[in-house]
Amino acid sequence: MSVRKCARALVAAAAVAALGVSAAACSSSSSSGGGSAGAGAGAALVAKPAADAELFAGLPAKLAADGTTVVVGKADAPHTVKVYLDPQCPFCAKFETGGGEGLAKAVKDGKAKAEYTVASFLDQGQEGASTRAANALRAALDAGKFAEYHAALYASQPAEGSTGAYTTEHLLKIADQVKGLRGAAFDKAVKDMTYKDWVKKSEQAFEASGEQGTPAVLIDGKKIQTRDGLFTAAGFLKALDSA
Repeated sequence: MSVRKCARALVAAAAVAALGVSAAACSSSSSSGGGSAGAGAGAALVAKPAADAELFAGLPAKLAADGTTVVVGKADAPHTVKVYLDPQCPFCAKFETGGGEGLAKAVKDGKAKAEYTVASFLDQGQEGASTRAANALRAALDAGKFAEYHAALYASQPAEGSTGAYTTEHLLKIADQVKGLRGAAFDKAVKDMTYKDWVKKSEQAFEASGEQGTPAVLIDGKKIQTRDGLFTAAGFLKALDSA
């Protein structure tokens, strides 16, 4: 399944309520548009904050002991939500504007902490758009702005096949949407691909998890299996309350 096919599957899944969550995911066998010409070629690249950017402002984030997982929220939160995402996956962007907003509310209220594993399988082992975006996310973590930049990144996800998807210039323009993120250290890390080794290790962690696609979201070890739980804030919060 290509990124283009992922996007088409999203439309089809929305039209057919009987389709399961597996029909609304990018699989680990997907290939990446990588910014090459396609249906979105020539489309203007967008750089904007998340619709509810204030939800993500100030959320604490740190690197876990395993060296790859990014933990957002209070360590003693009663629930743990494990999230696997690829920056190019359109279904991950759909999660971020649905269930992800519910997750942000829960983290902000101290009800849950989020553990993110950033995959880059859509690059198919090359240094493409997902790798560049994941590197920028790691740089944002060091700058204390992971949650805000993470949300802005998906809000600004390029259309499938867009030329220049998540280029250095695009990633820095997205960073302009996050107050206090741009600076010499962040800009250098994005331009120099400072964290490309971390990106590789994070992808390896995704592969080792056994998950076959993104988004994959688990609440206290139990995977969300409903579209409503993934793609609506209310559905996610309901699933969390039931945990």
